[in-house]
Amino acid sequence: KSSQSVLLVVAEIHTQEQLLGRSNLAKARSMSGFDPNALAKNKYTPPEEKNAQFWYDLANEEIAKRVNLPQADKRKAKNVIMFLGDGMSLTTVAAARILKGQLKGNTGEEDSLSFEKFPHTGLSRTYCSNAQVPDSACTATAYLCGVKTNIVALGITAAVNFNNCSGSEDPANHVSSIAAWAQAAGKASGIVTTTTLTHASPSGAYAHSTNRFFESDTDIVTYGEGQNDPAYCTDIATQLITQEPGKNFDVMLGGGMGKFLPKTMQDVFGKQGERSDGVNLLSKWQSLHPDGALAYNRKQLLSVNATSLKRLIGLFNSGVMDFHKMADASQKPTLEEMTQKAIEVASQNENGYFLFIEGGLIDYGNHYNVPQLGLDEVHELSNAVQKAVDITNPDDTLIVVTSDHAHPLSISGYPGRGTDILGLNQHDTDVNGVKYATLNYAVGMEQYLDENGQRVDLTEKIKDPSFLYPSYIKGQIGVHAGDDVGIFATGPQSHLFSGMMQQSTIPHLMAYAACIGDGP
Repeated sequence: KSSQSVLLVVAEIHTQEQLLGRSNLAKARSMSGFDPNALAKNKYTPPEEKNAQFWYDLANEEIAKRVNLPQADKRKAKNVIMFLGDGMSLTTVAAARILKGQLKGNTGEEDSLSFEKFPHTGLSRTYCSNAQVPDSACTATAYLCGVKTNIVALGITAAVNFNNCSGSEDPANHVSSIAAWAQAAGKASGIVTTTTLTHASPSGAYAHSTNRFFESDTDIVTYGEGQNDPAYCTDIATQLITQEPGKNFDVMLGGGMGKFLPKTMQDVFGKQGERSDGVNLLSKWQSLHPDGALAYNRKQLLSVNATSLKRLIGLFNSGVMDFHKMADASQKPTLEEMTQKAIEVASQNENGYFLFIEGGLIDYGNHYNVPQLGLDEVHELSNAVQKAVDITNPDDTLIVVTSDHAHPLSISGYPGRGTDILGLNQHDTDVNGVKYATLNYAVGMEQYLDENGQRVDLTEKIKDPSFLYPSYIKGQIGVHAGDDVGIFATGPQSHLFSGMMQQSTIPHLMAYAACIGDGP
């Protein structure tokens, strides 16, 4: 299995079946045998959690606990930057830190990622209204809208049942995001991601959808199970371009051009568009924002003069962006470069800004059981965070780094200091005397067993750059985990991001720091 083969199936990791439960339409919908819709089915939601006010009240209680403590920091955040490491469990953070140090020739354990140096840290509880282990949609609703909802849902309360388009179209069920709160306060806003602009995480900033997979009108037919019509259900790409708050974003950088173009048109990367309605949403955006510009490669992005530009869209792949280690560096911007340009554009607003910036392929690396790629994506996120720290004012810019959910990655046994984090544990063996990898997953594609069910020696296999790391339970793809995830904060009011909190409290704390929104 080559690294290239990993890229070819990059769009298949999050499926409705995996997230919602099995459906008899699975084989018809996915070459992998997964039905993405299955993720949301047959799951219980506590009745009280269907009301957004439940989560607002809980957030207010958690804020009150913190602000009632002695307050040394009186600064107000003019700017708020939220960084999201998708699938960045605490084990993933630790492994990335070790690898960073080992790449310098050191033992590694003593090193630190940029955000690990922040003065304040906390923990976030990631469960969603009907899911012990969440996906990236219900979590995005939590950390961007401040309300927990059902798995696979975006920007709506848990009162809406799965694939109920009429429910998700009803404004009474909508919950607004901190991006909208920032816009209402006259601030600039934007999203940056290494996935797609319509992917679950960034969509939490602007979309209201019963199904995160409704990224284009074609997807509504594919995943709508015959009960949803694109004529009555607004796809996520259309919401981004034509509805508030998405249409007001000052900057949007990431992948996913196909969701915005009709099937009759080829995008700049040589692939056909995905839309069935014949609409070119990029042309529509350009007509709505004649003062805006579109960038499709690294050179175009870096040449943008932020002082003379009002709005910017950058789309750098037909689908999700490439893993950093596999990307064409001459054509694809890094997350650090996209972060710098987004800050430059948003900084033109004298009232400040809110930016959401996602390192989305950490999650993909963990799903594919290829930490050699996923940990590199953590390093890319760390570089982007450091760039933000370097070019902003610590007295008026709050920077928060967190994750949406964990992955069942373990650092196992009792390896000695400096043990290759991507290699075999040289200090421990199984009961048969066979050494095992330091990094292992609970669920994945390869168990490396012989015909007798015994573990095989991985000494040579693990040296392959495309090696799939071992797992205990055989699955078609790696899965998420229900661990708490870290929160790292610096800047005005960053002390509030300490201790244990509900994930849905995070945007309310950011809003408190910036004095925006309807909360405290």
